[in-house]
Amino acid sequence: MRLILNIVWLVLSGFWMAVGYVIAGIICCVLVVTIPFGLASFRIANYALWPFGRTIETRRDAGAASVVGNVIWVVFAGLWLAIGHVITGALLCVTIIGIPLGIANFKLVPISLMPLGSVIVPTDRYVPAGTYSRY
Repeated sequence: MRLILNIVWLVLSGFWMAVGYVIAGIICCVLVVTIPFGLASFRIANYALWPFGRTIETRRDAGAASVVGNVIWVVFAGLWLAIGHVITGALLCVTIIGIPLGIANFKLVPISLMPLGSVIVPTDRYVPAGTYSRY
């Protein structure tokens, strides 16, 4: 089922959202100071291409630098990418088939606003906070 959802996602919205992240990443990598933002943008572009079967996990060891970086990111790129996810998600939710894809778009809004301090993990290795892993 994940494969089918990912293919439909790629055709309907994933490719265009990934292009937006790649453009933001290239702009950030051109400016030497913002290379960490560019790398985070490329990481999210990969996730935006193929989101089903992966999830976002907050890193507990992220410090104050991540908070400051996220504020800068929201001002320059995050707000526009989040608006793109909300608009695309709302348009996808108009049809019954698009509802899971719209929900996936809404799930990408938090990482588009705050990419630093987050990591993308496969769902089979995801351990919710407060539980113990057998790994």
